Amino acid sequence: MKILPFLLLLFTLGTVAQNAITITVKDAGDNSSLPFATIAVNNKNFIADGDGKLVLQQQTAFFMVGYTGYKPQKINVQPGVKFYRVALVPKPEVLKEMVINASNPAHDIISKTIKRKQGNDPQTRLESFKYKTYDRLVVTANPDSLSGKLDSVFAYEKVGRRFMKLDSTAFKFKKILSKQHLYQTEKVSEFKYNKEQGLKEEVLATRMAGFKQPLYEFIGLKLQSYSVYTDKVELFETRYAGPLADDALQRYNYKILDTVSLENRQAYVIYFSPRRNKKNKLSGVLYIDTANYGVAQAVFKVKNVMNITSTHYFTYQDSLNLWFPDRKTLNIVKGTNKADIKILGEIIKFDTAENPEVQREKEPTDYVYVYSESNNFDKEYNIPVSIQRTSVAIEIKENAINRPEEYWNRFRRDSLDVRSIKTYATLDSLVAKDNWEKIIQLGRRVLNGYVPVGPIDLDLRSIVKYNNYEGFRLGIGGITNDRLSEIFRISAYGAYGTKDGQFKYSLGAAVRVGKFSNSWIGGSYTDDVKEIGSTSFATDKRVFKIYDPRPINVSTFYNHQSWQGYIETKLFPKTESMWQLTRSRIEPKFDYTYNHSGHLYNVFDITTASVAIQWNPFSNFMQTPNGRIEIEKRFPKFAFQYTQSVAGVLGSDFNFAKVDFRTEYEQKYLNGQKTAFLFQTGLAMGNVPLTHLYSTSPNNLDKNGVIARITFAGKNSFETMYFNEFFSSRYLMVQAKHGFKRFTIFRSIKLSPVLVSRFAWGAMDNLDDHTGLQYNTLEKGYYESGFEFNEIFKGLGLTAFYRYGPYHLPQFDRNISVKLSYVLKLF
Repeated sequence: MKILPFLLLLFTLGTVAQNAITITVKDAGDNSSLPFATIAVNNKNFIADGDGKLVLQQQTAFFMVGYTGYKPQKINVQPGVKFYRVALVPKPEVLKEMVINASNPAHDIISKTIKRKQGNDPQTRLESFKYKTYDRLVVTANPDSLSGKLDSVFAYEKVGRRFMKLDSTAFKFKKILSKQHLYQTEKVSEFKYNKEQGLKEEVLATRMAGFKQPLYEFIGLKLQSYSVYTDKVELFETRYAGPLADDALQRYNYKILDTVSLENRQAYVIYFSPRRNKKNKLSGVLYIDTANYGVAQAVFKVKNVMNITSTHYFTYQDSLNLWFPDRKTLNIVKGTNKADIKILGEIIKFDTAENPEVQREKEPTDYVYVYSESNNFDKEYNIPVSIQRTSVAIEIKENAINRPEEYWNRFRRDSLDVRSIKTYATLDSLVAKDNWEKIIQLGRRVLNGYVPVGPIDLDLRSIVKYNNYEGFRLGIGGITNDRLSEIFRISAYGAYGTKDGQFKYSLGAAVRVGKFSNSWIGGSYTDDVKEIGSTSFATDKRVFKIYDPRPINVSTFYNHQSWQGYIETKLFPKTESMWQLTRSRIEPKFDYTYNHSGHLYNVFDITTASVAIQWNPFSNFMQTPNGRIEIEKRFPKFAFQYTQSVAGVLGSDFNFAKVDFRTEYEQKYLNGQKTAFLFQTGLAMGNVPLTHLYSTSPNNLDKNGVIARITFAGKNSFETMYFNEFFSSRYLMVQAKHGFKRFTIFRSIKLSPVLVSRFAWGAMDNLDDHTGLQYNTLEKGYYESGFEFNEIFKGLGLTAFYRYGPYHLPQFDRNISVKLSYVLKLF
C-alpha cells in the first residue's frame, strides 16, 4: 500500500522561507548554470543543487561562491534583498591536487573508487557489524513562509465585481503550523549484518502520530538506499542506476568541483549527472577520500513531480581505515508537472516544466515539505552477530508499539520541541475523534473483499455474480476474524443460481499452528460449480473486484462435491505454499462423456494430492505482530503447482499428474510507462478428463458481428478466442504488454494506451477419449495483438484485438474483438 505518496500529495509539497535568501550561480560567459557550486557561509560549506541554486536560511553578512575552474567571489548580503544571481568568471588554471594524468581527472577518480569499493563498502569489507538508529520524519512548513492574511474573494461580472467571502485558508494554515507539524513519525531500529546471513532491521520502537497501532506498510516503505555502493540507488521506492555501479562511467558524466577537508582528511568533491535522458534521472555529488577512495559523503538528487534530495553522511573509523554510515537525511518538496493532480478529492497544483517562467499565485500548501533524518549510534564492528529469521528483511518486535516516553528519550539526539509534542497530542485526538484508524482498517479489508461485522468478516465477493449457466448468483459468505479468535477460524458461504435453480455452499475451519510462519491446518466441504479447463494456482490471492468480467460469459461448468484437508504456510523463505488432499465427485453440466479403457464416464470420482508454491525471491518482506507483509514487490515472480491423482485411493477412478508453472515480470519506468511479461505453461499426463485439462482462458462469445460480441475484457485472457474453441493436455502461453504514459485528448477525455500481444501453443493427447463437446487443438500456434485504451472517461475504456496466424478465420470480422474495460480507482 503506497501510503506515503498519497500523504505527500495530499499535503502537497514545496518550501520557501521569507527570511531565506536564494542564490543562483551562473557562468558569466554563456549564462549556463553551474551545478552543485560551493557556497561558504560562516566557515561552513553548502552545496547548490543541479541548477546551481541554493536556498540559504542562515543569517550572514556575506557568503563566498566557488567552482572548479572559476574565480571565487565574495558577495555581501544587502538588507531586503532575497535573490542573488552570481556570475563566475572562468580561469585557465586547474588545482594541482586534482590533476591526474587523464583527459578527465574525475573519471579516473571514479574508476579507482569503483575498483576499490569492495574494500570500502562496509558490507563487503567487514565480517559483521551492528548498530542502532533513531529515525524521525515530519511533514511540515516554516510558518514564517506564509503571509497569513485574510484575502477577499470576488465574483467578476460584466458590470464589475461582487464580494463573495473572505478566504481564511492561509490565515488558518499559518496558525496551525505555528503550533504543530502536519504529521510526524519516529522509529528506533537495530541493524545487524554478517556476511553469511546478510542485513536485517529489527524495529525496537515505532510511533505514528494519531495511531495506536501504526500502519506497518508505511514503516516498510523504502525512502533511501542503505548503501551508496550498490548498482541501484533507491529514492522514494524508485530505483536509479548507481553512480558507483560497475558500468557507471558509461551512464554518467563526472566533474571535479573542489577539494574539502572532512574529519581532517582530504576529499574530492565530484559532481555526477546522466549522460543522456536527463529528465527524471539521478544527479548529485560524491565526496571521495583522496587516500583510500572511500565515500565520505554523498548527495543524491531527483527532479520530477517531487524534488528529492538524499544525503548520506559517514564517519571515518581510523582503526579500520573505513568510512562507516553515520546519518542520513531526506528532503522532499513539490516539483513540476504538466498538469495538476486530483487525489482524494483535492486538486494539487504544480508549476509546469515546459513553461517555468509562468508563475502562478502561491497557495499555503506550496510551502509544505517532508524531512526525514536517521542517526546511527552504538556501532560495533567484526564482533559475533547472529541473525534469526533471515527470511524477512524487517521484523517489528511485539512491544515496539508500546514504548513509554522514557524509552524514546534515551535515543533522541535532541528533545522534542514544543511543535513536535503538540503534533502528537493534536493528531492523537483528531484521529480518535474522526475514527481515521478504524476507517483505514476498514478500507484494508474492503480492498481484500471483506466488511467486518463484529467477529465476522462478510465476503463481498459472495453477494452477487453472473454467468451464462447460473444466471445471477446470489449469496452470502464470510470468515471469522481476530475478535473471535487469533488461532481458530471458521469460513462458510451459500449461493443460489437464478438460472440453474441450484443451491451451492461451502463450510470450513482451520487452526493456526505457527504465528511467525502464519501456518494453518484446516479442512472444508464444498458443493459448487467450476468452469471446465480452468487453470488456477492455490496460492493465488483472491483479489476483490466490483465485477469479474470473464466468467460472465462462461456456460460450461462441472459440479464438484469436495472434501478437502490442507496446510498453508509461509515457513520457507520468500514463499507461500499450500498442501492439499482433496476427494471430489465430478459431474459435468454439459454434454460430455469420458472414455477410459472402454468404460464410459458421465460422473466420476477423483482424489488428488497437490502442492502449490508462490516464490518471490527478489521481494523483501516485513514481519509484524499481525503477520508477514511483502514490502518491496520485485520481479520476476514464480508460481509452481503439482497435482497427483491415484486410482483406487478413496474411490478415485483415474491416474494422472499435472504440472503447472507461471512467471511474471514487470518493469516500471520513470516516465510513467510500464512493460509486463507473463509466461505460463501446463502439462497433464495420464488419464485426465476434459474438466481438468486446459482451455487457455478464452473470452469471446460465439456470435456473428463485432457489436454482438462486445462484453468486458479480462486481464490476461485471449479476447479473440471463442469459449470452448480449444482444449489442450499440454500448453504454453506468452503475453507481452507495454503501457504508455497517460495523456489528455480533450478536457476530461484521456487515454492510457497499452500495446498487447499474446501467443499460445498446445497439443492434446488421447483426443478420441473425449466425446460430446466439439473443439480444436493448438498445435499450429495461436496469435492475437491489440490495444487497450483504459480509463478514457470515468474509469471506462475500450479494447480492440485482432486474431492472425494459422488460426485466422475466413470471415474477417470473426477475427476482431472489441471489448469494454473498467478501472476502479479508490485514490
